[in-house]
Amino acid sequence: MSEVLILPGLFGSGEGHWQQHWLQDQPGSLCVAQDDWAHPDLDTWLPRLEGVLEEAGEAYLVAHSLGCLLAARLAGRSTARRVKGALLVAPCDLPATEALHPGHISFGGMPTAPLPFPSIVIGSMNDAYMTVDRLTLFGRLWNAETRNIGLAGHINIASGFGRWRTGYRLLDALKTRVGDRRSIVSARPAFAM
Repeated sequence: MSEVLILPGLFGSGEGHWQQHWLQDQPGSLCVAQDDWAHPDLDTWLPRLEGVLEEAGEAYLVAHSLGCLLAARLAGRSTARRVKGALLVAPCDLPATEALHPGHISFGGMPTAPLPFPSIVIGSMNDAYMTVDRLTLFGRLWNAETRNIGLAGHINIASGFGRWRTGYRLLDALKTRVGDRRSIVSARPAFAM
């Protein structure tokens, strides 16, 4: 059983990408493999994610770029109940991404529904794929905690992110928050006498 599902974006997360290191360093991690990393299609990618979630039972999502939008597409779907929490790193803005990679993506519009699972969105001040204003907007729309980590580009190999240990700590913080929330929900109600 996989505790963490890794969701790469456009072109996948190649050798040296922090998500690849994550798979090596974090036992219980599994990459949700897609058939065509170069031409993402929501009608293909979403059923694949949902199938892997069904097999996993419950899992945390660790997404990068277009993988963040894939995770956000779970809002309103029955499989969202299987997501314990999501770490959404450097989400891309579809209009900006389509301008940078014309003809590659078939993903519809930007997802705007609140996420039904605890989430942390991580972005930067100089990401060509999403401006800080849009990062803040989508963090708010998704009802996620949003963190700007400064001048970090797209938080990928090109911006100097290989093994990214801070990401591990961010997921641990999310797991703690989820655990605290679950213990509050499962606690017996107190009654006034």
